[in-house]
Amino acid sequence: MTTATCLVEQGLTIDEKPWEDIELPPTDLPFDDGDKMESPWHYRNSVMLVASTVAARGGKMDDCFVGANMFVYYSMQQVRNQDYRGPDVFVVKDVDGTRERLSWIVWAEDGRYPDVIFELLSRSTEREDLGKKKRLYEQTFHTREYFCVSPQVERLLGWRLKDAAYVPIDPDERGWLWSEELQVWVGPWDGEFLAQSGRWLRFYAPPAGDLVLLPDEAALRRARQAEERANAEAQRARQAEERAERLRALLRSAGIEPGE
Repeated sequence: MTTATCLVEQGLTIDEKPWEDIELPPTDLPFDDGDKMESPWHYRNSVMLVASTVAARGGKMDDCFVGANMFVYYSMQQVRNQDYRGPDVFVVKDVDGTRERLSWIVWAEDGRYPDVIFELLSRSTEREDLGKKKRLYEQTFHTREYFCVSPQVERLLGWRLKDAAYVPIDPDERGWLWSEELQVWVGPWDGEFLAQSGRWLRFYAPPAGDLVLLPDEAALRRARQAEERANAEAQRARQAEERAERLRALLRSAGIEPGE
């Protein structure tokens, strides 16, 4: 619809339009409220989810953006109310993920909302995450998948948008949830991350459910595999030399000098 058509429908001409009443989107939106995440676990698992998303895509982010603890702006009323909170972690597909952003501004992103959202639950946020935010992501964002996880992955919940409403994602026998949007299994993992041991939410790749390795983990695995190959080759060389020495000893016992 053109501007002129819109004005006609309102019974106004261009000259009569009260331009001073038009509220343009601001360009200086806040991007940091100074609030820290609930705990070291919340911070580390948000980093884990961002890194896992990048790793699951082979490090190729030219068509996918992942944000963490970042404001999402979607309406002028939200701006007026200074309701600046965003998801703990979110993923938007089919956008340039290499472009740096301080916040996600829907009207500056061709109306794109997050496709997948992760919220890390806590006592202070659980009611809002499972209530108000869930309704926002379902009814306003129309986010296709929404996951909630409690500290140490004691609880893992997920919903998928179907016919404009969220339906629960059923876990498999391992307790993992399948993400159609990310094409990975989402489930707990016990280990150390950023110098802290615990249980973390991680990604597992189909079909066998192999852990999606982070870059440093993949590099460590490659180094170990290279070391194992080198050790195996050295062992084969020793075994070959031992067989040759036994053959030489057998020849000498028969009165034959090896090499003659």
